[in-house]
Amino acid sequence: MAGSETQTSAEYIKHHLTNLTFGNHPEHGWGVAHSSAEAAEMGFWAIHLDTMFFSILLGGLFLYFFHKVGKAATSGVPDTAQNMVEAIVGFVQDNVHNTACERNPLVAPLALTIFVWVFLMNLMDLIPIDLVPWLASLIGIHFLKIVPTTDPNATFGMSLMIFGLIIYYSIKVKGVGGFAGELTLHPFGKWGMPANLLLEGINLVAKPISLSLRLFGNLYAGEMIFILIALMYGGGMVLGISGGVLQFVWAVFHVLIITLQAFIFMVLTIVYLDMAHQESH
Repeated sequence: MAGSETQTSAEYIKHHLTNLTFGNHPEHGWGVAHSSAEAAEMGFWAIHLDTMFFSILLGGLFLYFFHKVGKAATSGVPDTAQNMVEAIVGFVQDNVHNTACERNPLVAPLALTIFVWVFLMNLMDLIPIDLVPWLASLIGIHFLKIVPTTDPNATFGMSLMIFGLIIYYSIKVKGVGGFAGELTLHPFGKWGMPANLLLEGINLVAKPISLSLRLFGNLYAGEMIFILIALMYGGGMVLGISGGVLQFVWAVFHVLIITLQAFIFMVLTIVYLDMAHQESH
């Protein structure tokens, strides 16, 4: 990366792990952070502009592409794009099939959106770690993280949306009394109500936390490995060649990780909503 010659390894890593942050700094007021320290001092309500931009951009590209392919779909011999879209849709439908939420018209489109959108956000991790931030630096952007799923705000935001749907359908299908009974009467019956509420409450809250942390942790670790490999390019010819080999090997392996994490997020969403649609679990 441009400027890496003047950065220590710690500064290089810290730079690549800092989001483009907009917020209210205690001393400088509203604006974009020009250092990692400023970004941290902006507090909880600061907005990560790069996460917002790339997640919305990729979501828009997903909607545009699927809409375009859908409008051009033909019953004759399909082209490559139609084959790919039909394969993805069929794959998602197979996972939703035979669940209690299959009759809910929201679940399959939601699962499709989650799988493709999360996959596209994860896929950004395969772009060379320095390329886009270097291009951004040419127009005065100091920080830029292009993988939205390495930002816990993004993964928690998605998981909280799923959590809201779990609560909504649990109450809609089972009623307030049924949902309350599910939390207080299982597994030890009415005499174990405090223990039941504790166990079932932890189980309920753990769903969005596990969803978000699993995705964030895997992608954050993958990004960190790419950053550490990139540091090898500044260590001479031998380390540079070794870094190139390692980068290729890790990128190939990472294709499996980004696909698997999108699949897991989708499947767990279906499973949790399936549980919400069942009369009892």
